[in-house]
Amino acid sequence: MKFKFKKYSPLPGFGLTFGYTIFYLSLIVLIPLAALFFKSFSLTWHQFWDTVTDIRVLASYKLTFMAAFIAALINAVFGFIVAWILVRYQFPGKKFIDALVDLPFALPTAVSGIALTTIYSKNGWIGQILEPIGIKTAFSPLGIMIALTFIGLPFVVRSLQPALDDLDLEVEEAAACLGANCWQTFYKVILPAVLPSLLTGFALAFARGLGEYGSVVFISGNMPLKTEITSLLIISKLEQYDYAGATAIAVVMLIISFVLLLLINLLQSWNNRRVNNGGVN
Repeated sequence: MKFKFKKYSPLPGFGLTFGYTIFYLSLIVLIPLAALFFKSFSLTWHQFWDTVTDIRVLASYKLTFMAAFIAALINAVFGFIVAWILVRYQFPGKKFIDALVDLPFALPTAVSGIALTTIYSKNGWIGQILEPIGIKTAFSPLGIMIALTFIGLPFVVRSLQPALDDLDLEVEEAAACLGANCWQTFYKVILPAVLPSLLTGFALAFARGLGEYGSVVFISGNMPLKTEITSLLIISKLEQYDYAGATAIAVVMLIISFVLLLLINLLQSWNNRRVNNGGVN
């Protein structure tokens, strides 16, 4: 006689948990996004197009995406170095540095914006050094990139740490025994193993940068056509009670951001399949 034992699960079955999942996502994500689209539909197509293609709006798109992308790239490089140090080495003050990485998560963005503006302004600790050599940081696109780099670093570091923890040191030693130099070991062994996590951290930092407001609004200077980010432009329209115009700009940002993040996720999935199929030699 054969007996079938039901596999124990601490949570309810698929149907109930899936229903809760859909309900929760609808309440928190889908319904607010749908309201955003419906509000923008109150504009005619010509009004919508004129709003989202205004020269001031287009300048804010360009600045926002450029600054967020460059900041995410910087974080991908230096975030990898920080994660590597925290995982591979033991040194005095390691716990303190590890806690500092999470500081942008806990610090109110407005506070970080004021602090960065104070440091990088013309009379600030760092600004007074950079200003005489012609590098203007506060109230410039460079200042915006600094702010977005500050708030995006934890996403890259925390995404990479588990992947680096799982990477056995013996794999690197085997590569060295086979004659690989440091660059070959990094490019052929380490990078393919952590690339999915690196792309995830990059995508999270990039997405956070696109929607950031508090840490940027002070250091940017908010000069139209020069240092005005899209989130500030949306807030300005809301303050003028132009809700339809604000939602129209937000819809464009939402669609572009979703497409870019989807492409990054597809690239990550392609890389995972390539690694699993033995595509990395």
